[in-house]
Amino acid sequence: MAETLHVPAQEPMILPRMGNRIWTLSFASLGLALILFVPLAVLMAGPAGVAPDFAARLSPPGWQHWFGTDQMGHDMLARTLKGLNTSLWVGLVASTCSVLIATVLAIVSIVGGKWVDGLVSLLVDAAIGLPHLVLLILICFALGGGPVAVTLAVALTHWPRLTRILRAEVLQIRQAPYVVAARHFGRSWASIAFGHILPHLLPQMLVGLVLMFPHAILHEASLTFLGFGLDPTRPAIGVMLADSMRYLTAGKWWLGLFPGLCLLALVLCFDAVGNGLRLILDPRTAET
Repeated sequence: MAETLHVPAQEPMILPRMGNRIWTLSFASLGLALILFVPLAVLMAGPAGVAPDFAARLSPPGWQHWFGTDQMGHDMLARTLKGLNTSLWVGLVASTCSVLIATVLAIVSIVGGKWVDGLVSLLVDAAIGLPHLVLLILICFALGGGPVAVTLAVALTHWPRLTRILRAEVLQIRQAPYVVAARHFGRSWASIAFGHILPHLLPQMLVGLVLMFPHAILHEASLTFLGFGLDPTRPAIGVMLADSMRYLTAGKWWLGLFPGLCLLALVLCFDAVGNGLRLILDPRTAET
């Protein structure tokens, strides 16, 4: 009877978890390497992709031009890499601003009292309820377009969901024994916010920053594609996709295929990096 009730150790469960962890971290490392390769490749490309070459206009993919050329004779590989690099910088600045806005609102909503918390909740609900793309277009149009307008439009529309997540974390931290003890010792909420709450939020902020990157990049490309974003003369994925629409029916398929695939690959790289960071920083999975 004892042999029948004997339950072996949970090794069969541990092995699949370790395997999934290794695969997740491997994909995250590969995604990070590909992301870092983009600005390095732009430096190596030099003026390629910017200077026109009318003798090679609309050339199909080949050994000389791996991604082909566009209507101006630009090398599409170099131009695509420079467009991805532009998206990276826009996404970095916009995501950082959004994370800062979300962190400030989450902390202020808890330490500022009930009426401040209600005001922040109302602001978050109103921002989530508005159509995202329409709000992006209105902000970008009001600011006159360009890189600064796109960056501000993306930054001002991507903070609400992260604010809710950080606010829930702050609610839990506020009831922690060390926070209660700090209040009993007479420390102000501002001191507790910087000394106790903010360090606890850093993992969530970092993961939120990385996971917000794909949304920022896609929305930057969407605004540029619709004509409300970056200057049409500069390398940008949205500009290339918009220009390709006039030539796809003529059989120039490479003008839209390769920039779109590279944008998708960049988004998947950020998703892989975000999953890896979440696996490392989440206390529930960091030790498995």
